[in-house]
Amino acid sequence: MSEIALVYVPYGSRAEAEAAGRQMVQEQLAACANVLGEGCSIYPWDGVIEQSAETVVLFKTAPDRCAALMTAIAQAHTYDLPAILTWAAHTTPAYATWVHEKTRPDGRPD
Repeated sequence: MSEIALVYVPYGSRAEAEAAGRQMVQEQLAACANVLGEGCSIYPWDGVIEQSAETVVLFKTAPDRCAALMTAIAQAHTYDLPAILTWAAHTTPAYATWVHEKTRPDGRPD
């Protein structure tokens, strides 16, 4: 049980990123939400090259909670098409157990 899922999501402001992080942790969909520093995103939208300041959140969750987390993020996000990216990560058994425990209503790893 040393595998967890990471979910990367940019937000339009730090306040929005922090609120999303807090919500997903409170709902036990994520064990942790790291709100990273502001970055710059450059992308095409409606035929124009856009440039926006964004704040990224890196969520950590159990692999079997990843789909529910992604759905909740998509429903709450203010963007029309939020980038919600996920990948598996390997970590120490102790940290993976903690992530699994914190994403379970009963607090049990599995």
